[in-house]
Amino acid sequence: MLTRRAERLLPYSPEQLFDLAADVERYSKFLHWWKAARVKRRDGDVYYTDQDLAFGPVRVRFGSKTSLRRPDRIDVTSYDPPFRDFKLSWTFEPLPDVHCCRVRLTAGFELRSWLLQEVVERLLPDIMPEIIMAFESRAARLYWDKIR
Repeated sequence: MLTRRAERLLPYSPEQLFDLAADVERYSKFLHWWKAARVKRRDGDVYYTDQDLAFGPVRVRFGSKTSLRRPDRIDVTSYDPPFRDFKLSWTFEPLPDVHCCRVRLTAGFELRSWLLQEVVERLLPDIMPEIIMAFESRAARLYWDKIR
């Protein structure tokens, strides 16, 4: 399984960043490759989502399960095609001494198609930091007035 990580210190609370990452239905507003996400069912701290992503000409549709552990962690898994295995985790660590939060994003996946695996592996190193930067920009738009 290919695994990639990205990390960043952001001047927001873990709760604020958790709320952004947990709100998958709004991803298409600020992540250009996220075309749609629809929560099908909620069961306590777990929800099930249909997601639609596009990387250039490659379109990927899959279902996922998201487990929420507010405000520290979000885990997303999928075994739907095109994945043989997909795991994505957000962690939010408060750093009160420097008034910020360490955000870590870890993704591991194995696709059923070796060709699609090759395409996504080439894109993934650039995508992980880009995802965190998109969340940072979104947080600035939503929360900037609250941290000043």
